[in-house]
Amino acid sequence: MSLFRNAVISALLLLTGLTVQGCRQSTEKLKSGTETYPLKGVIVAVDGAKGEITLQHDAVPGFMPAMTMPYKLVYGNITSDLHRGDVIRARLQVQKTADGDYRDAQLDEIAVLAQAKPDFRPQSNYHVPTPGDVVPDFHVTNQDGKALALSGFRGKALLITFIYTRCPLGDFCPRMSKNLAAIQTRLCQTPQLCADTDLLSLSFDPAFDTPSVLRAYGKTYVGDAGFQHWQFAAPAPATLSAVEHFFNLGVTGSNASITHSLSTTLVGPDGKVVAWYPGNEWSVDEVAAKMASVVTGNTGQLSQTNEARPL
Repeated sequence: MSLFRNAVISALLLLTGLTVQGCRQSTEKLKSGTETYPLKGVIVAVDGAKGEITLQHDAVPGFMPAMTMPYKLVYGNITSDLHRGDVIRARLQVQKTADGDYRDAQLDEIAVLAQAKPDFRPQSNYHVPTPGDVVPDFHVTNQDGKALALSGFRGKALLITFIYTRCPLGDFCPRMSKNLAAIQTRLCQTPQLCADTDLLSLSFDPAFDTPSVLRAYGKTYVGDAGFQHWQFAAPAPATLSAVEHFFNLGVTGSNASITHSLSTTLVGPDGKVVAWYPGNEWSVDEVAAKMASVVTGNTGQLSQTNEARPL
C-alpha cells in the first residue's frame, strides 16, 4: 500500500507539482512597487532559522541571468517542506525603489516539481575563511587591464568583496559596493588610515565584466578618490573556481549559472585572514573599525558619520 501511495504521489508531482503553501498566497495583494517574476530551479540549501533557501535557478527573462543565491521566503515556516535537491517553481517578488534599485527579494507560490533524490549531494564543498588562514596569491586583472597579485597588497589591510556588474538586486552587489564606498569615505577622513588600507571588489563574471565594464561600474562608486585605494578586478576564468572556493562564494552551478552568494573578507598586512563576513548584514561601522584596528592596534571605535552608518 505504501509503495502504491508513493507511486501515486510521484506521478502527481510530475504532472502538477506539489504546492507547499496555501493558495491564499497567490491572491494576497502585493505592496505598491512590487514586481514579480516566475523562476524555476534546484534547492541547494535550506535554512529554517532564517526562513530562506539557496536556489540554483534558470535565467529570469528581462530581469537576471541564471545564478545561485539565497532567497527569503514570504512564509518562512514552509522550509520544513523543502529539501536540498528539490526542483521547484516559484514567484519572485522584488521591490523597485525610487532610485531604480531592486530590494527585498522574496519567494512565494512555491511548487515542488520533483523531489530530491535520496543520494543528492552538493556539487562542491567550500572553504570557510578563518582568521589566520593564508590567502593564496590569486592573480586578477583590474579596471585598467593591469594584472595584479593579491600579494601586492601586503603591508596594508585589504578588504575584499565580490560583485558582478549585472546584478539587479539592491540588497546584494549594489549594497556591497555602497558599503565599501562608505568605508572608503570613513577611513580616508584620516590620511594615515587611508594610506594603510585598500579595497578590492572582485567580479565572479569575468566573461562579461571586462576591464572597461568594471571601470564604468566602479566610477559610480569611487567618487573623487578614483581607483587609488579601491580597485575593481576579475580573476581569469581558469582560476575563478579556486577563488570562489577559498572565499566561500556561493555554490557551484552549471556553466550557464552565475554563482552568487555574498562574501567579504578582511585580510591583514601579513596576507592572512583577519575576519570573514558572509551575507549582507554586517555594518559599515563594524568593518571600518576593524580595519582601523588592524593597522593601528587601537580597538576603539571610529567616530560615526552619516556616510558610515549601515546601509
